Amino acid sequence: MRAVILAGGLGRRLAPFSVTFPKPLVPVGDQPILEIVIKQLVRHGFSRATLAVGHLADLLQAYFQDGRKWDIQIDYSREVSPLGTAGPLALLDDLPEHFLVMNGDILTTLDYSQLFQRHIDSGAEVTIATHRRTVKIDYGVLEFDTFHRLTGFSEKPELHYQVSMGVYVFSRSALDVIEKGEHCDLNVFLKTLMDQNRMIGVYPSDDFWLDIGRGEDYAMAQEVFTENSDKFLRTGNPLATVYEGGI
Repeated sequence: MRAVILAGGLGRRLAPFSVTFPKPLVPVGDQPILEIVIKQLVRHGFSRATLAVGHLADLLQAYFQDGRKWDIQIDYSREVSPLGTAGPLALLDDLPEHFLVMNGDILTTLDYSQLFQRHIDSGAEVTIATHRRTVKIDYGVLEFDTFHRLTGFSEKPELHYQVSMGVYVFSRSALDVIEKGEHCDLNVFLKTLMDQNRMIGVYPSDDFWLDIGRGEDYAMAQEVFTENSDKFLRTGNPLATVYEGGI
């Protein structure tokens, strides 16, 4: 199985950590977050990973080299100019029929191989791993009609959403909507597929998940990984969601 890891972003939300080195090299515990991801992919049967790089690409290549250290083949696709979150995929001419696509800054216990198989079984062209997030509103929320008459009131409600985990499985056929060398973000890519009535599946997951792009999530990732590193770096016995609900 093959994975494409999006590792070319500027990481502005994680500044100043990401100013002098790429966000996927930001340490979680005693190793870069992307090294944790690579180790997990190997444990789930992936034999090749392509890093789509741009910002400070030389540092990523110097660290991961050809992947031999982790028993996986690692190669690189470098952007000449920023191509967004979907555009880099069109540069790859040798992709298999199905392949994993993910951000390089995710701490999760998601079963990548199970997600991959679900995609194949479903017949979808893209499958999106999702996670339930709760947004707490710290105010009384009012509802009213066009005459400004109160019709409803909720005291500090909680809103529940299924959000993208930044992990996907693609079928190669979906890439025909991306022009090679042109900027394209995933939201535009997915909307184009939807407009064409092409099948996009979702894979709801209760596994632990954090996108470390925000400072507060990075701090949480440090704490959780330090206390549970063995559960992230082995198969089986996945963590429950600690960020919302506890381990």
